[in-house]
Amino acid sequence: MSARIIDGKLVAADLRARVAEEVTRVKRDHGLTPGLAVVLVGHDPASEVYVRNKAKQTEAAGMTSFEHKLPADTSQADLMALVAKLNSDPAVHGILVQLPLPAGLDSQAVINAIDPAKDVDGLNPLNAGRLANGLPALTPCTPLGCIILTKTVHASLEGMNAIILGRSNLVGRPLVQLLLNENATVTIAHSRTRDLADICRRADLVYAAVGRPEMVKGSWLKPGATVIDVGINRLPGADGKNRLVGDVAYQEALDVAGAITPVPGGVGQMTVACLLVNTLRAACAIKGLPAPSV
Repeated sequence: MSARIIDGKLVAADLRARVAEEVTRVKRDHGLTPGLAVVLVGHDPASEVYVRNKAKQTEAAGMTSFEHKLPADTSQADLMALVAKLNSDPAVHGILVQLPLPAGLDSQAVINAIDPAKDVDGLNPLNAGRLANGLPALTPCTPLGCIILTKTVHASLEGMNAIILGRSNLVGRPLVQLLLNENATVTIAHSRTRDLADICRRADLVYAAVGRPEMVKGSWLKPGATVIDVGINRLPGADGKNRLVGDVAYQEALDVAGAITPVPGGVGQMTVACLLVNTLRAACAIKGLPAPSV
C-alpha cells in the first residue's frame, strides 16, 4: 500500500494564512506591523531567488519587508555595522542574514551580533542554549516546519522512536530538542554512526537531513514509518536539466512508509512559512504583547 503524501505546500499555505490573520489583528488592536529585514551579501543565484520569495511572502502576510543587498566584497566591519543598525531599528523585528556568506566573512561573528530577540533564524547561541534547556526561544525554521508536518500525521509524538540523520546546527541539533519537547525518544545519527540502516528500521519517525541524494533506501525503513525528507539535491536529468531529489529514495520509500514528504513540495515549503511565524512571534515579544496563536 502506497504511503500517504504529506503536502507541504498545502500545510504551508494554511500556516501563512493564519499568520496573515494574526498580523491583521495585531495591526488593528495594537498598531503593530511586524518587520523582517533580510541581508544578502553577494550574487548567488539560488540565494537571490530565495530572498525574493521571502520578501514576496512577507508582504503577502501584511508584514513589512526590508531587503539589504550588499556586494560580495563587503567588509566584515560594514556587515557588522548593518546588523547593529538593524538591531536598533524599531521597525525591524526580525533579522535574517542569508547564508552562506562569501569567503572571507565570519558567519558566526555575524550570527552572534544579531539581537537574540530578533534572531528569526534561531541560530544565535543564546537562542540555541535556551532551546537546549527547554526554555522558550526563537527556533530554526526548518526544524520547526518538520515538527508541524509530522503533527499532520500524528497528533502526539509522545513515546515515539525518532531518528535524525544529520547533526547540523541548522537542522539536526535543534530538531533533537524539539522532539524531546514532544516527549519522543530521539537518536541522532551521522557519518560515523555504525549499522545505520538497522538503527533506521527501529524508528517510527525518520528525519533525513544529510545532503546525500537518495541515501535512505526503502529497505532502511520500518513499515508504516513517517518520513520527513529535508534534503534538497540537484541531479542532472536525462533531458540535461537538473532535477530535485531528497535524501530519501522516494519511490522505494513509498512502498514501505506510512507517510512521507515529497521533494520538492515538502519541507522546503515550510521554511519560509515558519520564518513568518518567527517574525510575528518576535514582534509580539518585543512589544510585550501576548504570544500569537500560531
